[in-house]
Amino acid sequence: MIRTACLLLAFVIFCGNMVAAADPASRSDQCVILISIDGLSHAYLADPRAELPTIRELARQGAQADGGMVASFPTVTWPNHTTLVTGVTPARHGVLGNNYLDRETAKSVTLITDPVYDKEDVVKVPTVYDAAADAGLKTAGIVWPATRNAKNLHWNVPDMGRSDDWPRYATPDWLTELRAAGLPVDKHSVWCKEPSGGVQRDWLYTRLLAHVWKHHQPNLILIHLVEVDHVEHKFGPNSPEAYWAVSYADDRVRDIVETVRQSDRADRTTIIVASDHGFFPINRSIRPNLLFKKQVDANGAAAVRCVSQGGACMVYLLDSRRKEELTQQVREQLLDVEGVERVYTPDQFDQIGQASPAVDSRAPDLWVAARSGYSFSDSSEGDIVVVPQREGGTHGYRPEHDELLAMLVLSGEAIRPGTKLGRVSNLDVAPTIAALLGVALPAIDGQPLNAALK
Repeated sequence: MIRTACLLLAFVIFCGNMVAAADPASRSDQCVILISIDGLSHAYLADPRAELPTIRELARQGAQADGGMVASFPTVTWPNHTTLVTGVTPARHGVLGNNYLDRETAKSVTLITDPVYDKEDVVKVPTVYDAAADAGLKTAGIVWPATRNAKNLHWNVPDMGRSDDWPRYATPDWLTELRAAGLPVDKHSVWCKEPSGGVQRDWLYTRLLAHVWKHHQPNLILIHLVEVDHVEHKFGPNSPEAYWAVSYADDRVRDIVETVRQSDRADRTTIIVASDHGFFPINRSIRPNLLFKKQVDANGAAAVRCVSQGGACMVYLLDSRRKEELTQQVREQLLDVEGVERVYTPDQFDQIGQASPAVDSRAPDLWVAARSGYSFSDSSEGDIVVVPQREGGTHGYRPEHDELLAMLVLSGEAIRPGTKLGRVSNLDVAPTIAALLGVALPAIDGQPLNAALK
């Protein structure tokens, strides 16, 4: 009897493991629209001065991270948008910042707006749109970061702004269709250069979504709205201009909601409104490259180089013979600088979800985070390290600050109405999308927000 019971127990465990390991069947009848509103802080959701009727109604009908959503460090656009669609930290997906330093050339390499690399060159792990396409579902991307030449976005206009970018990298047939439909896609690069061009751009992006929704019916659409971020950089968070931009973003979400409601797929669509980070106000600039200007190696080349990420900074120690000595010395110097909040050494990088230079040569040797009111500059001009600057706003700081928390709202027939999720991580967005679409996204750091799912 004991032997029989043991065999039965082993069989039950085996069957349970088989079920857990089985790939879920993709749900071709379902649709998910992930709307990223760049720079929209979670705090605006409860702020009576912020006019967000559409987003608040979606939250009322569905689920919200009422404690905010913790972003990835540094809290800048490219790493966080990549985390949203991969469910893993920057250490794993490989997009460490908006830019980084090439140790061989000692020059900064720009990632933001994808001027150098294709998606396959920088994103090291599968995305949720890769998983969806592999499962036979249809996908679309509208100015989503790190998607240049993304193979698994069937309709794509990447987040690029030069005059030849969309003609070279957007989906050619779709671009032809958009022109034929009278949509001003050839004005995009002009609007990217104008100070107020984000207004026209966000209007255009929602029209592109309406077109691909009507004519191609994707199962997954990623759309990135930009104007809130632009305005808050210039005028700061919670400024009159910022409240206008927040209201304008809600209007664009309303456009998307109306597009869905007027279709025959409304009851099969989940709308997710997310952001990549919040904002701090700034009025002081920290110039760490000035601090290390006289630090040179035996050949007279710079021994220390710093690359700004707004409220964070990457510090590269380029004199390999003195690295141990420089690490302690540079760390102590930075901690003495006005406005510096934290300095992380490689043994602490796992705390912030970043790769060590031993694993990824693009990674810095130190990460630095500033306090509210301060931002980092790459400049090495002058003789004063911390100087006043024009008031405005930026991000990049440690994600634990309340002002840096991102927003997350989910709404649709698949979402439990009135769900309060507390505080969540942006690592959980991709696995939640995967669960809604019934696709497999293996080896992730996040988990589906099951409390929100029917």
